[in-house]
Amino acid sequence: MNYRILFACATTLWLAGCEFLPEQGRANVTEEEMVEATVDCPGGVPTFEADACLLPDWMSLGLASQRGDSDWRSAKLIEVEQAPVDSEDARHLARAITLAWGSERQWTEAAELFDAHLRSAPEPLQPLLRYWRNELEGRRAMAGQLSRSQSALAAQRAENEQLAEKLEALTAIEQNINLRQQSP
Repeated sequence: MNYRILFACATTLWLAGCEFLPEQGRANVTEEEMVEATVDCPGGVPTFEADACLLPDWMSLGLASQRGDSDWRSAKLIEVEQAPVDSEDARHLARAITLAWGSERQWTEAAELFDAHLRSAPEPLQPLLRYWRNELEGRRAMAGQLSRSQSALAAQRAENEQLAEKLEALTAIEQNINLRQQSP
């Protein structure tokens, strides 16, 4: 009988999930504290300064770049070039993030900047930068695949037109032969 009660309790805990178990290893950070931490960050052009704003500043730039249009991107590139930063690598990576969501023409420069300067970024920032670089490379690969598909489609259309012309010529020859055979 005691085994049944123990089994029922264990099953209830298993079905309810982990929300009834004590929190272990989790920081007790409230939502308000998280908002306060990001509110104190100055924004602008991010730097490699190791403080609480390191990741929020870079994430903010990445999200703004993703949402921004070409006018925003042009203004941000000027701001990046003129802003005082703690290293040229930070400036180049901020430029890469800004260009990564620009035109396909800008993607190549962004990829080169990521490859050249990613290793110089602080350790906590590198996974985020690698993610953005990999996402950019994925978009570049899809754009290349689209370009190849469009070229192949254009070649197929040209070949179809040539075959249609040959078919029309053969049809005309066949009609001439049939007309000659019918004439006495």
